[in-house]
Amino acid sequence: MRTPSVRRVLAVLALVLGVLFAPGVGVIGGATDASAATKISHATATSMFSSSGITWSSSGGCSDRNVATCTSFDQLNLATAQGAQTLKGALGCAMNITGGTETGHASGTYSHWNGYKLDIGKTTCLTNYVKNTFTYIGLRGDGYPQWKSGAGNVYADEGSHWDVTFYNCGGC
Repeated sequence: MRTPSVRRVLAVLALVLGVLFAPGVGVIGGATDASAATKISHATATSMFSSSGITWSSSGGCSDRNVATCTSFDQLNLATAQGAQTLKGALGCAMNITGGTETGHASGTYSHWNGYKLDIGKTTCLTNYVKNTFTYIGLRGDGYPQWKSGAGNVYADEGSHWDVTFYNCGGC
């Protein structure tokens, strides 16, 4: 019987660890990448949010995914909606979503359009919770400060709101 070389064992180990700890992949929850995420409808998301006491608003008073002034949850990842519910449960105060999967946000794999991000209206309660509970991880490429939750979700303070990337449901 032939014993695998140390180099081969290390290469396999690096591959496995890279998969297990890549953004959007959880050891417990499994893959949540763009191709494997469970998508939900706007109606399902609003029902989930309502049941948790989460409100949402739109500068255009609409929910059309193809209109930038709307707030849409069409094609939102289930884990993102669950992550918002987890956050709301931990906060114990009001939470209002101001941006979802509608057009007009930055592109990318972990984007609003792909269902990973929500914009959440800034409140003292939410800001204090994020800054006192999560770990400051530095400035994002565009200069906004970021905090990372224990679950790996990232909260960027964009001034008027929090831009939250939900890689997972945050322990739902």
